[in-house]
Amino acid sequence: MTDETTNTYPSPEYDGDPADLPVADYAHWLAPYSAGPDLLIGLDIDGTILHHDTTLSPRVRDAVQSHIEAGTHIVIATGRGVRGTQVVLEELGIDDGIAVVSNGAMIISIGEAEHGRPATDFNGGVASARVPVRLLRAHTFSPHKEIELITAGLPEAVIAVESLTGPTRISGPFPEGEMLADTVLVAPHELVVPDTTRVTIRAPHMSAMEMLEAIEALGLKGVEYAVGWSAWMDLAPHGINKAVGLEEVAGILGTSASITVGDSGNDCEMLEWADVGVAMGNAREYVASFADTMAPDVDDDGLAIVLEELL
Repeated sequence: MTDETTNTYPSPEYDGDPADLPVADYAHWLAPYSAGPDLLIGLDIDGTILHHDTTLSPRVRDAVQSHIEAGTHIVIATGRGVRGTQVVLEELGIDDGIAVVSNGAMIISIGEAEHGRPATDFNGGVASARVPVRLLRAHTFSPHKEIELITAGLPEAVIAVESLTGPTRISGPFPEGEMLADTVLVAPHELVVPDTTRVTIRAPHMSAMEMLEAIEALGLKGVEYAVGWSAWMDLAPHGINKAVGLEEVAGILGTSASITVGDSGNDCEMLEWADVGVAMGNAREYVASFADTMAPDVDDDGLAIVLEELL
């Protein structure tokens, strides 16, 4: 456990040479790989698996199922907590495997399979008891100082704190549909608990760039966060991200090849980590700069097209 945090990829703007950005030559990059038990595919959820209105394309679901039938290890890697991840796993028809949640702070197993390491039954914040959920690993932190600075500097922002135990604590209502976990409204000084896994700061009245500038003005240079399409920022334990979680999962599963697909700021590390990092066509340029190639847009079933290329 650590109370430290670090700022890795703070800016949602790309200031590099556009000629250095990847292009949609995914067929070339994916040619050496094929579906099967040696392959791990790490998938972001929102903007990658799901459309921006949170709907799931049947073509994406079918492509995921085809890989599961071929033995490919489909591993969800998401900023969502356990409940929000479970909802999508059920939509995809996945009832067995491993998922990286809360931006890498937690690794959970789904279903009855044993993975050769101690696991703890996890009942906090689950969406359904139909499929067992167990905790394989968790990193927690206590971001009291960061929350104090943010509540003082951005008094109109709302904050959500996820933990290993108990409901998600929120300082105020989030925009409708954005909080999928059980929540309880608390005073700002009661937000942080010792087993915090993820903190979300939302400023609906600001743009992503305005929020970035406001956070930098507060002097939060030591905070790891990813700014997405909206003014939404996540804090995580020091050195923890989706790539760290996927590296650990690859070791558990014994896979020899990895492909990741994502579209947002919290996907940068895993796009860079994988043998092939695929940015969605709807990804911002700064996210794409960490990838090897580009997929079509999520609205054009970009993920399905990539997955089908490997079958």
